[in-house]
Amino acid sequence: MDNALREQLANGTYRPDDMLPVQRDLASEYGVSRDTVQKVLRQLAAEGWIQSKQGSGSRVLRVPRVGPAGQRAGLGTERQGRALLLPLIHAAFEQPTVSLDVFTLTSETLVGHLRQQTERVLVKEISPERLHVRMLVPWEGDPLAYPRAKDPDDLRVWQRWRTMTRKHLKDMKVYFKALNEGGVVARLEVRRVPLTPHCKLYVLNDTDMLYGTYDVVERTVTLDDGTDIESLDVLGLGSTLSHHRREADEESHDSTFFASHQGWFESCWNLLGVVAEGD
Repeated sequence: MDNALREQLANGTYRPDDMLPVQRDLASEYGVSRDTVQKVLRQLAAEGWIQSKQGSGSRVLRVPRVGPAGQRAGLGTERQGRALLLPLIHAAFEQPTVSLDVFTLTSETLVGHLRQQTERVLVKEISPERLHVRMLVPWEGDPLAYPRAKDPDDLRVWQRWRTMTRKHLKDMKVYFKALNEGGVVARLEVRRVPLTPHCKLYVLNDTDMLYGTYDVVERTVTLDDGTDIESLDVLGLGSTLSHHRREADEESHDSTFFASHQGWFESCWNLLGVVAEGD
């Protein structure tokens, strides 16, 4: 949950003066206890990102700057510096046919965006006709390089990650069911690969790509029972996503980058990806 809220502050999901969902809803959304929610909110308040008042909820005070000096946070479509997923997701879903290829560690960010787009569809703000999402996620057969406890024999942090990703996939299926019932021909495919993701990769409508590497950090992970574990993990806050477009000139920098990483995704999807039972 800590990662997810931090990333949502960074990617434009929440903006200054927005109110965060109430603690009960946050606990339900992320599948954690109220104690965990309260601890995360206290930490964000201590860092100056939010202000929490008893009986009034939590209000966003500021969000990370996501572009070059002087660029306002939240615009996200400029070609320099960091880019945001939210505006590109919004634009992609305004097309009749929407396609999205994703390589990710947890899918926390994507779940939040899909929830927003589903709400837009159901209130008739947008009306896409077709949606196809292909998502590569890590396998569950063995512990990953991260997130994990520093103690190699302690599997609780990895098990926490596994529980969290399963919940996100379950939530995504709920949104896809709602989309289909709302008149969208929506299809979700998930394949697991024997890799610890080194990056996030989003390919939207075969025209736009967002790419960013994960930075590994040492941090304390708090389990639902309140236990603190020294761990290796990645943090979404401040992670850089670069924006690349498929251009008419196949030899341009963006087109070369796009083709290379799209080819990598396809090779993993076709040769390494396995549809796991329950996915």
